[in-house]
Amino acid sequence: MAFEGTDALLARTRDFITDHRTVYLGSGGRQGHIVDFRHAGARGLLPSLLLRTEGRRSGAARIVPLIYGLWGDEWVVVASKGGAPEHPHWFLNLTARPDCQLQVATQAFRANWRVAAGAERTQVWSYMSHVYPPYAQYQVAAQDREIPVVLLKPIAPIAGFT
Repeated sequence: MAFEGTDALLARTRDFITDHRTVYLGSGGRQGHIVDFRHAGARGLLPSLLLRTEGRRSGAARIVPLIYGLWGDEWVVVASKGGAPEHPHWFLNLTARPDCQLQVATQAFRANWRVAAGAERTQVWSYMSHVYPPYAQYQVAAQDREIPVVLLKPIAPIAGFT
């Protein structure tokens, strides 16, 4: 059973994501980086980045805004999909086509990525659950699916997303 999986909630979430991405891209990252996520159970303002992957079937560019944290010299994102039993499309795209790019505010990069495992995952998961407390509920809702914790390391600057 997914966390609060009502059709109305899913529609509101899709609308919020679409609007957030539009503002972030339209402003070149000057807006959309810091967002009020209280409506989604957060304490307030949180940082978000844009992750660009290639569609695993279509090959088309896909851009998704994600809450992030910092872990050493890597950005951390969580493949929660709100506690759904399946991984989000962006994570499946990464596993199929490992090239990715990210934009944080006005800076964009090609990046390498990896999934945290073992003790490191436990530590990073704890940190990200503090950044965004609903992640703990999402993991319960996801049941047997361990929610991936993805670390992104920039390797080269690129032009900002459009």
